[in-house]
Amino acid sequence: MRSTSPDPAARRRFIAASLVDAVGNGVYVPLTMLFVHDLTGQSLTAIGTGLTLAGLGALAAMPLAGVLIDRHGGKHVYTAALALRAASFALYPLATAYPAFLAVAFAVAVAMWASAPSQQSLIGDMAEGAERDRLLAWNRSLRNGGMGFGALAAAAMLALGDGGYLAAALALAGSFAAAAMIVARIPVQPNRTPRPIARPRGGYRIVLADRRYRRLATANFLIGFGYTAQAIAMPVFLTRDAGLPDATAGVVFAVNTALVAGLGVPVARLMARTRRGRGAALGTAVFALSFGAFAFLPTLDGTAAIIAVLAVAVVYTAGELIHSAPAESLAVHAAPDHLRGRYLSVYQLSWSLCRTLAPMLLGFLLDAGTWQLWVALAAAVLTGGLILLGTDRSPAAPRPLTAPVPATA
Repeated sequence: MRSTSPDPAARRRFIAASLVDAVGNGVYVPLTMLFVHDLTGQSLTAIGTGLTLAGLGALAAMPLAGVLIDRHGGKHVYTAALALRAASFALYPLATAYPAFLAVAFAVAVAMWASAPSQQSLIGDMAEGAERDRLLAWNRSLRNGGMGFGALAAAAMLALGDGGYLAAALALAGSFAAAAMIVARIPVQPNRTPRPIARPRGGYRIVLADRRYRRLATANFLIGFGYTAQAIAMPVFLTRDAGLPDATAGVVFAVNTALVAGLGVPVARLMARTRRGRGAALGTAVFALSFGAFAFLPTLDGTAAIIAVLAVAVVYTAGELIHSAPAESLAVHAAPDHLRGRYLSVYQLSWSLCRTLAPMLLGFLLDAGTWQLWVALAAAVLTGGLILLGTDRSPAAPRPLTAPVPATA
């Protein structure tokens, strides 16, 4: 496999921007409801409804993001997404009227959903082969480490008192603006930014006709429930069903974040030695093993329960580490250059749809009993793993209908 590397300056700038992006997510995501409530004065019910509507609107905008990436390149769309987030957070303190809040929430959601495919497309433009996989691995580790650091930064800003949320909004606006300027200065080699001579015929029809990529997106949707369970279902299960202290969920999150940030790159290098579909499927099997263990936690109590939940959290994290590296690499490598934006937007859409549906479905399973949730999650991730095994044997993506040629810088 051919392997090309970005120049050191491009790599440093990309890593710096990714870290700032991840820290910003760490500040905002865990405190979204409280953050918006303090800045806008809206009720929690109104905020919840507005954020749901904004998320659904952002999902509908994802296909447009893919088109823009293919036309203008991942670098430019990622820069625009970061700039839009900077402007949105600067405007949040002024969005006291409900229509204004909806507009800002929609802008934030669109920018967040568009960041992932445009960032991955930029990586695809910067490097190929093993070097591309290394950049993807660095990005995953930075994402987790930055989320953890951002959560600590949020706690520090909230310690300021009444002005904590305003300080967070201004800090987010400034950091995302800085990240946008950094990305804008990343040099992308012309021969890694292919464009078609004419607009590709078919567009999303080509993506949807690609059986292999449909399987990847379907598997990603199913396995995504295993990832979302940590933030949505696990805290409720550990405190209500397993009878553990409220702080346990935070400890589990900290263990997961630290391990993924510290071991993401080494595990990605190890997993590069196996076929991507097979490696990602192995991760789903480890995921399922951890879910089976979670189902038995309510039978334990005291110190034994604390030790057991930490051990199971390590197994869960091992599943994430083993699955994430080959799965993300598979999604990026399977996308043809001239339609990479559309392909990655479809892949991101499958993840975003999972995150949209997860609160309702996981809440239903939590109410069903103490073990039903984990059985359903194990079935979902194992089904996704079986689909991934088939992608190693599937034919390559369809040929482009128009010949791509290099674009000038």
